[in-house]
Amino acid sequence: MSPNERLQLRIQPWSSYVIVPLFVLANAGVLLTGPTLAAAVASPLTWGIVIGLTVGKLIGVTGGTWVALRSGLGRLPDTLRWGQLVGGAGLAGIGFTVALFVTELALDDEALVSEAKIGILAGSMVAALLGWLIFRVAGDRGGQCAPSGLPVLPPRPWRPPD
Repeated sequence: MSPNERLQLRIQPWSSYVIVPLFVLANAGVLLTGPTLAAAVASPLTWGIVIGLTVGKLIGVTGGTWVALRSGLGRLPDTLRWGQLVGGAGLAGIGFTVALFVTELALDDEALVSEAKIGILAGSMVAALLGWLIFRVAGDRGGQCAPSGLPVLPPRPWRPPD
């Protein structure tokens, strides 16, 4: 293993799980004080964003994929299971960069902008946890999304063999 690759493997967890989230939080432009968090918890805007990023994306991606497969408009790899697809749909709510930008364009009131940004950050965290949970519980369950007649699926990389 080259020194560059070894360094990359050591830095990657810190970068992905500490530095990037702190960078996003610092650049979101919202103060996380008691009053702003209390206003966000009571705000229908915040809750609408959280539910949209978690439940809405999960239902939309899963349902859209199901419709595309059943109508013949789309195809998936032979070995993809429904549990994996639903897990990926749960993770779809993580994308927050454009949502933070659009919030600045769509809302004029600073209080609403703060509530929306808190909802985006909270919804992204909940979506990440939801996707992880779905993959953990149901990632290797369910039938093939687009069966091809393969007799056996390869073992899943995230589960050790029993």
